[in-house]
Amino acid sequence: MNSAMRTAGVAWLVTAVYYFYQYTLRSAPAVMMPQLSEAFGLSAMGVASMAGLFYYGYSPFSLVAGVALDRLGPRKVVPIGAAMVGIGALLFSSGSSEAASVGRLLQGAGGVFALVGAVYIATTAFPPSSAATLIGATQMFGMAGGSAGQFVVGPMIAGGLPWNTFWMAMGIAGLGISALLFFLLPASKPADRSPAWLKDAARAMGTVFRNPQSILCGVIAGLIFIPTTIFDMVWGVRYLQEARGFEYATAVMRSATVPLGWIIGCPLLGLLSDRLGRRKPVIIAGAVLLLACLAWILYGPADVFPPYVIGIVAGFGSGAAMLPYTVIKEANPPEMGGTATGVINFLNFTFSALLGPVFAWILTSVGGGAAQMSLGHYQTAFEPMLYGVGLAIVLTLLLKETGPAVRPAARIATGDTR
Repeated sequence: MNSAMRTAGVAWLVTAVYYFYQYTLRSAPAVMMPQLSEAFGLSAMGVASMAGLFYYGYSPFSLVAGVALDRLGPRKVVPIGAAMVGIGALLFSSGSSEAASVGRLLQGAGGVFALVGAVYIATTAFPPSSAATLIGATQMFGMAGGSAGQFVVGPMIAGGLPWNTFWMAMGIAGLGISALLFFLLPASKPADRSPAWLKDAARAMGTVFRNPQSILCGVIAGLIFIPTTIFDMVWGVRYLQEARGFEYATAVMRSATVPLGWIIGCPLLGLLSDRLGRRKPVIIAGAVLLLACLAWILYGPADVFPPYVIGIVAGFGSGAAMLPYTVIKEANPPEMGGTATGVINFLNFTFSALLGPVFAWILTSVGGGAAQMSLGHYQTAFEPMLYGVGLAIVLTLLLKETGPAVRPAARIATGDTR
């Protein structure tokens, strides 16, 4: 391995760690809801809405991340994103609800450059034969961070670590990651672009958005992902404590198994889809599995299965939400792959940004302002997620299959001899 390859390997690894780091911050509020509520003087709904501001930053910046990387190169973009996340964490530690809200927006806006940056390095600095492996490993880093944000941070908070100390330390860590990225990312000059690059980018974005398959992919991914981003990562610990009567530490461990299931499900469902040469059956199977687990979590008895099985299986099924990311790239012109990824990321996390406060409002309304919610309150508030996953299954039936098993036939039918 030459020095350039070693440098690229280190750069990818640090960017993947950055992805792990931002995902930890994304999920950490779930394990400190009472502390945040007391510190900011907000209700549980207010804290959940503040935590959801992450997605208001993440969603729109998904559309510009790829364009910025293509135009400026990773060294000028990715470290700035990490610095934004670090500054956002420092603002969140301030104890001011206004500063914390701005900080949460910055965490989302900067965090989106982690995944996009890692994918950029994997596809430009390494042979094509290893790019897919690196992209899959990057996603595993992210979901490991989501799990760590609960089962590592939770015991720390329970052990007496002040919530603001955690966020201050994570803010400093973000600035350190930013510095490392600046020195380790390749300083290669970005490819030359047309002077009308902005118009070209807008045209590509319009092409992707006008494709009905793109919208279907975004909606399907969002509906499958919501039980993880809203129910588990925001309300999971509190639900298990209040509705199921678990102790805090047990609730944290059980909630953390959902992103752990993602770590397993994302690469395995992707591998299964490639082996079958089809996307739709795997998306549907994963969604059905998620639907069954979510229904059991809300309505089934808590002591039938071994402690962590349902959470892991639910996360495994929810990993199917990543397959529409492949479909949207296959359903659009290949030269617009980066734009397609940005579009589905935007659509996916816009769901979380818009619906997070809605679910919090429903829960507060049905609870009548009670200090502690009952199982019935949670069932009423989150039952619509079951219908959402069911809708994702129906919409998947409307998708055009884009897997390798059907692409050769489609090319022959259209006279494409590539």
